[in-house]
Amino acid sequence: MLEFHTLDVFTDTPFAGNPLAVVLGADDLSDAQMQTIAREFNLSETIFVMRPQNPGHTARVRIFFPTAEIPFAGHPTIGCAILLAEGALGDDPMQIVLEEEAGLVPVVLTRQSGRVLAEFTAPVTPHAATSGTVSDELLPAALGLVADEIGFGGHAPGLWQGGPRFLYVPVKDLSVLGRARPCEPAWSHVMAAGGVDSAYLYTPNEGGYQARLFSPTAGIPEDPATGSASAILAAQLWAAGALCTGESRFNLLQGVEMGRRSEIALTVVCDVQGVKSVRVAGTAVRISDGRIRIPQ
Repeated sequence: MLEFHTLDVFTDTPFAGNPLAVVLGADDLSDAQMQTIAREFNLSETIFVMRPQNPGHTARVRIFFPTAEIPFAGHPTIGCAILLAEGALGDDPMQIVLEEEAGLVPVVLTRQSGRVLAEFTAPVTPHAATSGTVSDELLPAALGLVADEIGFGGHAPGLWQGGPRFLYVPVKDLSVLGRARPCEPAWSHVMAAGGVDSAYLYTPNEGGYQARLFSPTAGIPEDPATGSASAILAAQLWAAGALCTGESRFNLLQGVEMGRRSEIALTVVCDVQGVKSVRVAGTAVRISDGRIRIPQ
């Protein structure tokens, strides 16, 4: 039997945010066993914690959708870091380093107003996708919208990556965001053209942006909070002219339409050539603890 914990991430309110399963002591599990356990939890992501390959780091981790492994994800990083820091975090900031498939991910943890805030630095600087195209003609139909409801200001749809890759779709306002939904067969055609399985929709709100992420082909009809997509959003914002040189900070809301409000803090550092580093911060709350059988 393996020890596990579940947390709601990017929230300090139980049963809000994005649920996460953390499985400890996973060193001897095979890829197939990890995938089976992730499918059993059937959450957007499950993270498996192992001994680090470098003893100077905190842990090696692997992250799975219900359907496949992914090299990096934000809410598992935040939730796992907060869980691992329990009991060790004092009044001073603490840094841990997670070995993820996409690279090393440093996470700084601090206590703020009685809660623990975790902030990671993205392991890959976001950049334009190396393949795929945005199917502008089919995109409105793929989301149940019309053409003039997509885009605002200098923001246009784009494909960006930083480990995982996403299709970014700016929409006109909050009412459009609330009505959007994946619609077949146009949805599958748009995903195939872009070489992606997820679309991140966003629109301005006070202090930043409100977003939704749809990923039905990855087993996630809608994700309440997507830290990796929030980090990669930095490249989309730079391309839209929404960032200046130096440090920019935004508050991102996600999961509102699902009844699982998630609050994500995004910090982007740019120079004249573009995005240089991205940090994503959030909190988490413990929900359950238990033991799970090891699949045969």
